[in-house]
Amino acid sequence: MAFFKKLKDRLLRSSSKIDEGLEAIVEDGGQEDEVTAQDVVEPEPQVEVVEVPEPIQGEPKNLEVEAPKIIEPQPVIETTQVPPIEAKQAFSTAEREDRHEHLAPSEPEPEPEPEPEQIAAEPVVVQEAIVPALEPVAKPETVSTPDTPGLIGRLFGRTEKKTVVRRVLDDDMLEQLEELLIATDMGVDTALRVTSNMAEGRMGKKLSVDEIKSLLAAEIARIMEPVARPMPIYAKTPQVVLVVGVNGSGKTTTIGKLACQFKAAGKQVVIAAGDTFRAAAVEQLQVWGDRAGVPVLTAPEGSDPASLAFDAMTKAQEDGADLLMIDTAGRLQNRSDLMEELEKIVRVIRKKDPTAPHNTLLVLDATTGQNALNQVKVFQEVSDVSGLVMTKLDGTAKGGVLVALADKFGLPIHAIGVGEQIDDLEAFDPDEFAVALTGAEPK
Repeated sequence: MAFFKKLKDRLLRSSSKIDEGLEAIVEDGGQEDEVTAQDVVEPEPQVEVVEVPEPIQGEPKNLEVEAPKIIEPQPVIETTQVPPIEAKQAFSTAEREDRHEHLAPSEPEPEPEPEPEQIAAEPVVVQEAIVPALEPVAKPETVSTPDTPGLIGRLFGRTEKKTVVRRVLDDDMLEQLEELLIATDMGVDTALRVTSNMAEGRMGKKLSVDEIKSLLAAEIARIMEPVARPMPIYAKTPQVVLVVGVNGSGKTTTIGKLACQFKAAGKQVVIAAGDTFRAAAVEQLQVWGDRAGVPVLTAPEGSDPASLAFDAMTKAQEDGADLLMIDTAGRLQNRSDLMEELEKIVRVIRKKDPTAPHNTLLVLDATTGQNALNQVKVFQEVSDVSGLVMTKLDGTAKGGVLVALADKFGLPIHAIGVGEQIDDLEAFDPDEFAVALTGAEPK
């Protein structure tokens, strides 16, 4: 829940953009509906429960109801056992013996008859209740309070009324919803699919802003559910994890956070600083390695990253490491020379282990919007991407791009990041993401 709150707070740009857009759409052509307290979900009316001992099934028994105050004795059916009733003073000894033959001689002395003003208006009647054998056990009797208005009505003696703006869902409204979702970088195809599914069976019905948010969140969560999977861990050691992405996407930070989390989970991790062209990346990884107690393998600046990857695999095998995480230099997907260098790294790794890399994580910057779709397409062709990590969701109003990625590629989304701290990278939860993105109320 702590990460969900952080996610919701930091996706404020996306949710506020959708929120403002929905309010404008509903107000444009919407009408005010007067809603009474009965239309608002309220707690169930309070009931007074009189607990009755439950008899054992298959054996008929008499149910005894012990009233809190006994006003006067009532005729007792012979087959019903009731608690001993104290006799009144007005009765003679013979009458007491006749009325209460079943009382033991050791019963206490009768108490004085209550005064007339102490007598309640409604006497309590004890009746016989027989439960047939092998029948379901009777539920406790409930006494409902009289029908009253809602909570406010009960307090002020009237029914509260409030106004909610609703708009009829028609073609014009659907078109406006599509434009709003496209503005959050959800993409044309995905926006059309979301709105059409949301409108199915609801055309012509009036919807409020909160109702539209709930429908959008449910549809987005449905799309994201199949791709919400953690990074798989294999028995093969060392498990080689290659991390790729464009410049500034957050690869180095993501590797450091993942290494800390895997180390805390009991895995022996080794990091290879494959970004040999940027000294700051090596230093950053060394800081994370020191923090997590994970060794970081480096090479001289400007050396061949493919050679470093090969040496790192050899070292990880010798040390019996569970995971080897290889950082790579950032490269734009439209730079063919840099993409060929990445292909070389993959070829060299496979010379050491034909099944490696076992995971290829593509780290995406959420602020790039629809450009992330092109990145996934190119990197998948070059390095056979197996999963995605989305970072910087806290700095963009384009969170809808993650929905478009899931809808178009179906690649597993292993984690999302909303900050620089180690706990700002968490496993992807589709329901929490959908609620945070749309600003809907959590279920």
